[in-house]
Amino acid sequence: MRNALDEFQRLPPIEPREMIGLWTGRGIPSDHPFDGVLENLGWFGKRFTPDLRADALLFRFGERELIPIDPARIPLRLALRIRKVGKTRAARKLFSCLQRKLRAKGSVASLKTMSFQGVASAAMIYDDQPIIDHFRKMDDRKIIGAMTIQGDDRIYFFKLERVDEP
Repeated sequence: MRNALDEFQRLPPIEPREMIGLWTGRGIPSDHPFDGVLENLGWFGKRFTPDLRADALLFRFGERELIPIDPARIPLRLALRIRKVGKTRAARKLFSCLQRKLRAKGSVASLKTMSFQGVASAAMIYDDQPIIDHFRKMDDRKIIGAMTIQGDDRIYFFKLERVDEP
């Protein structure tokens, strides 16, 4: 995790308005329990809207559809404990069956500027989970996120790349 945190710390901040749009994501291995889990379950990325709200967890459904998942419906502490299960084929199959039931009925997080590790930058605050994703800018099309969970010192790192919407 130290290398990922060092890389994150070297990057400049990003303003929330710069993040509006659709982003595809992938984890950065850092020995976090969620390393590889989201990708196994078909995680696509995130979407940020002009009113600074967010679809925090967008997953692929079939070939062309993206489904926003409601994080409030996911037992976070349990997911952290049974992380190895999340990397299995059985978990992927079960999750694909549950996606429609886990669908968010609207945006589930807000974007605003927050300080993290002494730097004020864009952050996404989940409405119903003790999670904050902090962001730093790599370039105009790529950012790095650092997901923090209240009460857990581990940080899940991920990259997001802007997707041009049709």
